[in-house]
Amino acid sequence: MSTTNPTSDAPNAEGRTTGLRARFGRRATGAPASAARLRRRSKQRRRLANVAGLMAALVLTGVGYSALAPANAADDAVAGQSSAEAAGQALYERSCISCHGSNLQGVSDRGPSLIGVGEASVYFQVHTGRMPLVRQEADAARKPPVFDDAQIEQLMAYIQANGGGPTLPSGDLRDGDLAEGGELFRLNCASCHNFVGEGGALSSGKAAPSLADANDLEIYAAMLSGPENMPVFGDNQLTPEQKRSIIDYVQTLKEQADPGGAGIGRAGPVSEGLVIWVVGIGALLFGIFWMGTKA
Repeated sequence: MSTTNPTSDAPNAEGRTTGLRARFGRRATGAPASAARLRRRSKQRRRLANVAGLMAALVLTGVGYSALAPANAADDAVAGQSSAEAAGQALYERSCISCHGSNLQGVSDRGPSLIGVGEASVYFQVHTGRMPLVRQEADAARKPPVFDDAQIEQLMAYIQANGGGPTLPSGDLRDGDLAEGGELFRLNCASCHNFVGEGGALSSGKAAPSLADANDLEIYAAMLSGPENMPVFGDNQLTPEQKRSIIDYVQTLKEQADPGGAGIGRAGPVSEGLVIWVVGIGALLFGIFWMGTKA
């Protein structure tokens, strides 16, 4: 009598073997394929993990560099700038605050506001010795500067940082057209400074100063800031190129010799008329009196 389970090995209606043989047979034949698939999936996962790790490392490196290196450079720049401004503030509070106020707002009947004047005005006023002001009068006279160049730069940094305004140019300030500079100077400046920059008298005890001792940067800064009675010549009135042409004309006049002999201060018809009256008319009167005594 057979002990085989008729249901374990008997084929089903579709001709497929059922029972334990079928199950063990599938497991035995499917094991190598499953293992191969698992190995392939494991290898792909390792590759993806390596790529993801590399990308993460690159991203972290870039983020770290952009976050740390520029921040350190910016901190160094801010620290240097703050140092100059702090030194300028100390100079301001020692020498300027009584007339221009604690917030650059100016003090009535003492000094104007410094808001908006910029480093150009600071350079002109301090480098020419006009500021600090000795006493209140019609004009601030030129005198030896109280501060050295380093201190002037510190004051400029403080005023510029807190008040803003025109900044100083760079480069060659005589890089202009000499003929155009002469025309522009006669049109815009000669009425006050004389056609050769010797200065002249104005109303109410004021005077336009001589340009004989002014350097290139002082002339440019004066055109930008308009000190005292001088109007402001911004870039809308005179372009930077035109300003350089004017400076070239003024400084060229100082270097030229007087072809006609004595320049008589180059003050034009005023000095020439004085010479005519003193020397010419005096000589005529002397001749008349001499001839009268001989008659």
